[in-house]
Amino acid sequence: MKITWFSHAAFRLDFADKAVLIDPFLSGNPTFKGTVEDATRGASHILLTHGHSDHVGDTISILEDAADASRFLPVVANPELINYLASKGGGGTGVMMNTGGTVDLDGFTVTMVRADHSSGGDSLPSEYLGNPTGLIVKAPGQPTVWHMGDTDIFSDMALICEIHAPKIVFLPIGDRFTMSPATAALAVKRFLPGVETVVPMHFGTFPILAPDASAFVAALEGHPVTVKVLASGESFDA
Repeated sequence: MKITWFSHAAFRLDFADKAVLIDPFLSGNPTFKGTVEDATRGASHILLTHGHSDHVGDTISILEDAADASRFLPVVANPELINYLASKGGGGTGVMMNTGGTVDLDGFTVTMVRADHSSGGDSLPSEYLGNPTGLIVKAPGQPTVWHMGDTDIFSDMALICEIHAPKIVFLPIGDRFTMSPATAALAVKRFLPGVETVVPMHFGTFPILAPDASAFVAALEGHPVTVKVLASGESFDA
């Protein structure tokens, strides 16, 4: 599996014949490097953790571009968010699911798990867009990946690890809207047994977030987990 981080919470997973975009906040993202066209080329699926604009991002324009090329991308999200995208003219095929459920996407599965956050439209009047979630991605022969979405720490992270045995976790560290670097490090130490690699996200995008991952890295010094701090647009093989 090739994992690429586009900064904030936006990732791309390439494995087998799949190219999976998660929370593709690109064109409005001040720390995104490169072009939307390059980042999304060949995308086969879009997965969304929740309805805030810095996570839905370019989903509608990606779907429209794919539809213009006679490609209809599956979009996995909660029912409220799927309906919202449809109301805005987003093409593609909505795959509705909710917390605790799993969908089979012909070569990999996605399971929605809990996240402690909020979810809704960012403009007034605000719309309810379902509950926030994390996403577990499993594929044969690939490491199981957990994208936590936006969340605070919660003790059931350990239960999610027991059930799904993720090897790679993308976790927010930026504070203000999610866990702080110190709290995220505590989550790794106390509630993520068996996780081999953690990738910090949701930092440095805006001035009100933690500017970098240095405090998170320092807090995990001596812990056996591998911390992958990526630059915007950087990839690694897992």
